Amino acid sequence: MTRTWTTRAAMAVCVLTAGSLAAACGAGGRPDKDEKGGSASDVGITEDTVTVGAHHPLTGVAAPGYSEIPDGARAYFDFVNANGGVDGRKIEYLVRDDGYNPTNTSQVTNELVLKEEIFAMVGGLGTPTHSAVVDFLNKEGVPDLFVSSGSLQWGDDPGAKPFTFGWQPDYEIEGKIAGQWIAENMPDAKVGLFLQDDDLGVDSEKGVRRFLDDQIVAVEKYTSGNTDVAPQIAALQAAGADVVMGFNTPSYTALSQLVALKLNYEPKWFYSSIGSDPALVGSLLARFSEGAVKDSASLLDGVMSTEYIPGVDVPDNPWVQLWQRVWDEHGKEGELTNYRIYGMSHAYAFVQTLQAAGPDPTREGIVDALEQIGSDLEGPPLAPFRYTEDSHLGISGLQLVELKGGVGEELTPVLVTDLGDAPIEEDDSATEDAPPEDGIPDVKPVG
Repeated sequence: MTRTWTTRAAMAVCVLTAGSLAAACGAGGRPDKDEKGGSASDVGITEDTVTVGAHHPLTGVAAPGYSEIPDGARAYFDFVNANGGVDGRKIEYLVRDDGYNPTNTSQVTNELVLKEEIFAMVGGLGTPTHSAVVDFLNKEGVPDLFVSSGSLQWGDDPGAKPFTFGWQPDYEIEGKIAGQWIAENMPDAKVGLFLQDDDLGVDSEKGVRRFLDDQIVAVEKYTSGNTDVAPQIAALQAAGADVVMGFNTPSYTALSQLVALKLNYEPKWFYSSIGSDPALVGSLLARFSEGAVKDSASLLDGVMSTEYIPGVDVPDNPWVQLWQRVWDEHGKEGELTNYRIYGMSHAYAFVQTLQAAGPDPTREGIVDALEQIGSDLEGPPLAPFRYTEDSHLGISGLQLVELKGGVGEELTPVLVTDLGDAPIEEDDSATEDAPPEDGIPDVKPVG
């Protein structure tokens, strides 16, 4: 099947907090409805255009791979625009570079909202980065759709963040599904956890411990930005961990593999979907080893991971064929990649949501529409979305795979679950899903 790629920010602590930014800029909450029951908010909407924005690391250490996500989203928006747009409106997509720095994220989001007057933020990337602006976006009443991160905070409490919606499977359910499989298939394994020391690690560990609490022999954490992970990998080896579960970004997959190679440490590895793109990790292995590792891709053979949308390793998949067509017609330089597919998938979901909001969309209207029809959105995800009034969490499931030759070989069917003690169940609802022939969704307005 596929690779799915998402993003994690891991840089500086935000100096200008979201709270101070909101206080300086004013406004708050969902817009008041007018006496006719509609919304007074039509910011970012004209007769001919709808303007949306996003923050991404276009430069800096996080740019490799992640900078391709907005390329994919832009290509699909251009594809839709070339076919008439949505209700006659072209989608104008403004991307600002935050370099994975939360301070920069606050600054560029301030510009997008107050100067460019975007209708919505679509796919803002990274947990620490987006955390710096999520409160500001909600207080300004800006739809904050499909955050590129698996943090629970984007969807587990809609009352606190009514305008924010996650997109990909959250880290807790990924940990649950991987943990259950290991517990059932490797019951005697001694499990070590290699975690990023933020909500990525916290949420993932919570899910894993529901099934593997008694098998965990060591938990080692790293601070993003500190590239010396030798002490952590050595500690996992000393604890006798013969299965290591890594919930980390691609750079730390490469770093942990290089350290393990030096230590002659050969456990069975699991890496979260966000840290296991074979092409990117392979290039990082070659770079970090300064060419010492020649066949870098082979180091990931046998690694377990998870997938939730089809990627470039399944070129016959109808969704991948659509993305290839979109890229050929509207892409920039380079080839179709999993990161570009990730961006196109976001864009496809936004087009459906905008259609559901009707010919006269408002900020509050698009949020209401997503709550009403979000669980029925079609598209490339292998499992349904969870969007309702009570949950703004994204995709409900994934499948476990083992990497061989850069391709994910299925270990499980698609499995779905939710937070806490919700059961893990098989789901085949997306088996027959395919895009419309023209590549443009056709969702009827709600209400």
